[in-house]
Order: sequence, then structure tokens, then C-alpha cells
Amino acid sequence: MFLFNLQGSGSVKLAVAGLLTTTLLLSACGNNNSNAGGNGAAATTAPSATVEATAAPAESAAPAVDKTVTDAMGHKVTIPANPQRVIASYLEDYLVALGVTPVAQWSTKNGTQDYLAAELNDVPPISYDLPLEAVTGFAPDFHIVQSEGTVQNGLYDQLNKIAPTYVLGDEVSSDWRAALLKIGELLNKTPEAEKAIADYEQKAASAKAAVSAAIGDDSVAILWLVSKNFFIVDETRSSGAVMYGDLGVKLPNLVTEIPAESRAPWNPISLEKLSELTAEHIILVNSDKAGGAEITEGAVWKGIPAVKAGNVHEFSADTSWLYSGPIANSKTIDDILSSFVK
Repeated sequence: MFLFNLQGSGSVKLAVAGLLTTTLLLSACGNNNSNAGGNGAAATTAPSATVEATAAPAESAAPAVDKTVTDAMGHKVTIPANPQRVIASYLEDYLVALGVTPVAQWSTKNGTQDYLAAELNDVPPISYDLPLEAVTGFAPDFHIVQSEGTVQNGLYDQLNKIAPTYVLGDEVSSDWRAALLKIGELLNKTPEAEKAIADYEQKAASAKAAVSAAIGDDSVAILWLVSKNFFIVDETRSSGAVMYGDLGVKLPNLVTEIPAESRAPWNPISLEKLSELTAEHIILVNSDKAGGAEITEGAVWKGIPAVKAGNVHEFSADTSWLYSGPIANSKTIDDILSSFVK
């Protein structure tokens, strides 16, 4: 989900949402118990008699029913038995992974989450700030909100009048696996959620071995260029969690030099500081091809060792690198493999 995954602190998320608005061009059984009888034994003085096997009726799964749960903000929320019209703004990655198509998808004035374009091609947009008139127009029967910070100042109560509204919360949404399991639970899709995670873990383990064989102990820096400014990702969010956490790639010096308590998911970094980058490889997420050209053509950038060595792997902002979720992270692994494993 967008880069800071909009999952950091409230202030970070609001800042990123604002930045996104101006820079997106630059932004988830019943048991079948059959009891069959055997053939009866035939008497020696009588015709053989057969006892027909009688199968017990298959047990059917209990029908789904409304359920009441407590969300991250302490609200008691009654969820419909089988929600059909779900809005989960900025959580669409999870819905798609669970086989659920939302009735509307998160957007800013400049676009949507482009890496989900194929899956959400026919789903209309809804603004990230959830205008009440727009929400009402989509007639949702269940609404999942990612963060406590997005429903302050009475917005939760207003949304909850339109449809039952569950706040996932920053603590859960900061861990995509926990978020997927929780959303799967809410939507009666727990098996789908568990399978999606298992499939991802298998893919990540295979990719980890391949990348390790390809680049060994080399470090890789992930940079985002937007509005002529650079940010460098740490290991806790989006593509950083994939690269450094799941695939075990070595963090670059400019991240390890930042005190852990001071790190943000994406950290602003000056071009001058980037000249000290010793990473053997750079992943550049370029949201500013036009305005940033003067930077990437400049002497400071070209003097960075990885740049001089031709080890820059560039991706556009419409890829998954700025987001997080089972689909985003899987697509990021694909890009990592295409960059390093020949």
C-alpha cells in the first residue's frame, strides 16, 4: 500500500497522502463422513443376501451468519453474514488476494494504485479522504478502514451510519500478514488468506536463495525520487520489508547509519549525503522523470559508485515498489529477480 504504506504514524500518513495527491503522476468445509455398510455374509442353505450400503448424509458447512466483533478503536461492529459490497480504501491489495472485488477503489486526483490496474480495471475510484456523498453513492454493506487516523473528528460515526465500519488499525495494518488474516476473518475468507501467505512464503524462500546466489553479500539501496527529492527505505515497510526482511539482502550503509529510533519507513536524504552511498546496487523508483532528470544527469549522482558501475535498476511509480500487501510484495519479488538473477 502506498509507500509508507500509509501505515506509519498519523502524521506521516497524512503527509504522504498529501504528497501522493500531487505526485502520483510523479503515487484472502464441511466434513464428508460416509458410513458405508459391508456386504452381508451369505448363509450356506439360502440365497446370498446383500445388505446395501447406506451412506450417511454429508454434513454441510454451517451457513454464515452476522457476527459482532470489536475493531482497533473499540467499536462493536456487526458484520453482515456475506458482505457483497465492500469498500476497503487502500486495502484493495488484500481484497484482490482473497478473491473479493470492492465496489470502489482508493484514489487521489492523479490516479489509483496502478499495479492493481488489471485486477481492478472496472472498479470506479473513490477519493482517499472518503467523501460521505461518494461513500453513500456506492451503497456499501461493509466498510473496512485502514487507520485510526483517517476517521477522526466524527468521520467514523458518519461512515458507520452508511454501513457497518471496521477500523483495522495501524498496529495490525503495519504487518501485511496480520492484516490479511484479519481481513480474511472478517470476510469469511480465512482459508484463502492462509493460502495466500503460504504461497508467498514459498515464493520468497525460493527467491531468497536465487538472489543470494546472484549477488552474495552485496548491499542494495532502494531510493524513491519524487519532486526532486530522494527518500531511502528502511527494512520495515513495503519493498524494504521484502528486500531486506524476506529476501535477506544486506542493508546499505546510509540506512544502518540512521539510529533505529529515528528511522521512518522512507527517510529523506540529500543528494550530497547520497554521494556517501557505498551500496553495490541501487533500485531507483522514479516518480519524477521530467523534473528529476537534472539530478540524475548531474555530476553528484553520476559519481555514486553504484551509478558509475551501471548497477542502477529503475522502476516507475506505477509499479508495486511503493506499496505493501500480498500482491504488491509478490510483484516486487518478480522485479528483484529480473534485476539480479540472470
